[in-house]
Amino acid sequence: MFAYRHAFHAGMHADVLKHLVLTQILSHLAEKDKGYTYLDTHAGAGHYNLSGPVAYKTAEFQQGIARLWARRDAPLPVANYLALVRRHNGPGPLAHYPGSPQIARMMRRPQDRLRLYELHPTDHRLLFEGFGREPNTQVACSDGFAAVKADWPPPTRRGVLLIDPSYEIKSDYVKVHHALRDALARFAPGVVVIWYPQLLLRDAIQLPQRLRALADNAAPKGWLHAQLTVQASDDRGFGLVGSGVFVVNPPFVLHESMRIALPYLVKALAQVDDARFVLEQRTA
Repeated sequence: MFAYRHAFHAGMHADVLKHLVLTQILSHLAEKDKGYTYLDTHAGAGHYNLSGPVAYKTAEFQQGIARLWARRDAPLPVANYLALVRRHNGPGPLAHYPGSPQIARMMRRPQDRLRLYELHPTDHRLLFEGFGREPNTQVACSDGFAAVKADWPPPTRRGVLLIDPSYEIKSDYVKVHHALRDALARFAPGVVVIWYPQLLLRDAIQLPQRLRALADNAAPKGWLHAQLTVQASDDRGFGLVGSGVFVVNPPFVLHESMRIALPYLVKALAQVDDARFVLEQRTA
């Protein structure tokens, strides 16, 4: 269960989609003075060295963030996300990629809280070294799925719960479904963001349908589903061809931001002729 490390995949097209959505949501939450909680169930190492031996072994970022790095034609939602990546790098070439915790840290205010969970011992050590001594931040080496019961709802009743396991363990699909069910039962209006891989597997195909059924019955502010398909499957028809993000109780501005961003991402990140996106929602 400790084989997966996100460093091998940092900055790929799936990260671009996930972090674009996350930046839009956190930006919206920051429009009010009242603090919010960012809860990350599978935080990873927090940030990644793209020139290091782990990330460069697969170099998946070359088909993701690297394709966007040099462009200056990005629409505003994508430009805001890219500004954070550039801020994390500083002057010079693309060398580092901010994971979800780092994006949340760059966007948070003094009144906001970070709750970061990571089970992999190496990544937890790196996560704690980078984030563990900061104020209003908790780094736990424990099961992120259990965090829903431990830390949800947030004390201020404002926050975002990010659930993005590796899905390398088949049971993750069931655990994600149960985590959303528990989150809605504990705090129905809370914003929940679920990332999932787009694979030619029954569990992966059925997951957004199952999440939609839960949200239809229990989410007072509806849901939004965004999917980005940019990559070819392997010779057997398998492999990651894209990913999706399912947002429960999304900010009202998110649909318009994604309507602008997704066509641009398809053109910028496409590795196949039939690259495409899906954007759907149900409002309250």
